[in-house]
Amino acid sequence: MATIPSAASNEIVPVRALPVDLIEDLQRVQKAAHKITSILDLDQLIDSVVNEVADSFGCIEASIYLHDEEHSEMVLAGVRGCLECCAPGKGHRLKIGREGMVGYVASTGQLHYAPDVREDQYYVGCQASTLSEVAIPLRVGERLVGVFTASHPEVDGFPRQQVRILQALCDHVAVAVNNARQFKHERSQRDALDREAQEARAMQQALLPKSSPYIPGYVVSGLSVQARAVGGDWYDFIPFPDGRWGLVLADVSGKGTAAALLMSATRGVLRSLAEARCTPGEVLTRLNQLLVDDFPAGKFVTMVYAVLDPAARTVVFANAGHLLPLFIDDRGEHFLDTERGLPLGLGCGDYSETQVSLSAGSKLIFYSDGITEAVNASEEEYGACRLAEHAVKPGASAVSIVDDVRSFANGSGVRDDASVVFVGVGR
Repeated sequence: MATIPSAASNEIVPVRALPVDLIEDLQRVQKAAHKITSILDLDQLIDSVVNEVADSFGCIEASIYLHDEEHSEMVLAGVRGCLECCAPGKGHRLKIGREGMVGYVASTGQLHYAPDVREDQYYVGCQASTLSEVAIPLRVGERLVGVFTASHPEVDGFPRQQVRILQALCDHVAVAVNNARQFKHERSQRDALDREAQEARAMQQALLPKSSPYIPGYVVSGLSVQARAVGGDWYDFIPFPDGRWGLVLADVSGKGTAAALLMSATRGVLRSLAEARCTPGEVLTRLNQLLVDDFPAGKFVTMVYAVLDPAARTVVFANAGHLLPLFIDDRGEHFLDTERGLPLGLGCGDYSETQVSLSAGSKLIFYSDGITEAVNASEEEYGACRLAEHAVKPGASAVSIVDDVRSFANGSGVRDDASVVFVGVGR
């Protein structure tokens, strides 16, 4: 024999003892309960509940108020029926314990049924056709989620067994509303984080060069592709009054917003030192002295800082623990080492310099580990050899190198920030 549990006690109610119309109500409510548990959109959920109940029980009004814990108020979140035309509507607020049946039920946590609203001390009139009303708390454990109300045009319009069915439904509604509110809150937080990330990305992109330098007889280009919205790679071109150019490529340890913040701070200090027309070794030595005191423990920056002298056809660079620059000339491909150069921010030290003489057709490439450590579907790294093989080709550039890396990854994606600065000398 089929039975239903009583929400008010442990009593088991045989279905065969119920009138046919209540059995039909039970079937409709069970169907509604199954439906609402799958809805995560809060507004859609509440509209579904009030409409299902109003249709199933012949109510002239059904509504759900949600608990605003911060202000100790109940907020009308959904309504079907008379309140749509004679009350403030969604967003209407009631003080807990002070206003109407909803305020009373919210304060006591107990169901309240007014079989004749004309004799009920808590009922606040809406329209004359309402003769009975029930208000049921929506609770998850000890936590008040909201209050459900339903009004009927007849005296005692909600018989005892029907109220029990509504209570059972409200148990499902409470859980569903709580889940939907939590989902809405988490989605709102994700959206806010996404907006912040996009704003941070826009700001970071604004710090990158707007265009490549125009230097007669040279082709200079740069490109940085972030693995996330923001990252720790960056490059820069710094013009000097005497026609020389500062070239920078750096990689801050870590990823995301924290790395981007450190990158921005490092960039500002570097530009100040570079514009004082210090040599590359002096710039990195002084920059490191500042970062050692200011950087959080375990954070550091690898960097290549170079000064290109187009007239003398030379590049002088210092390297702070970064990947070895690739130099290509008539003698072949060379990865250029330096004598001294710890990553910035790890400890005190100085930085040696290396000078490169540029010849017609020669190329100099700075790059980050997102280039050489990119992997394909077989977990093979792009590597320094593939970089040299591509860079030696006619027409190679910063863009073509990054495109070649992406082609190599073939769907695996660039897992780390990937940046390139390319200097080519015309023939």
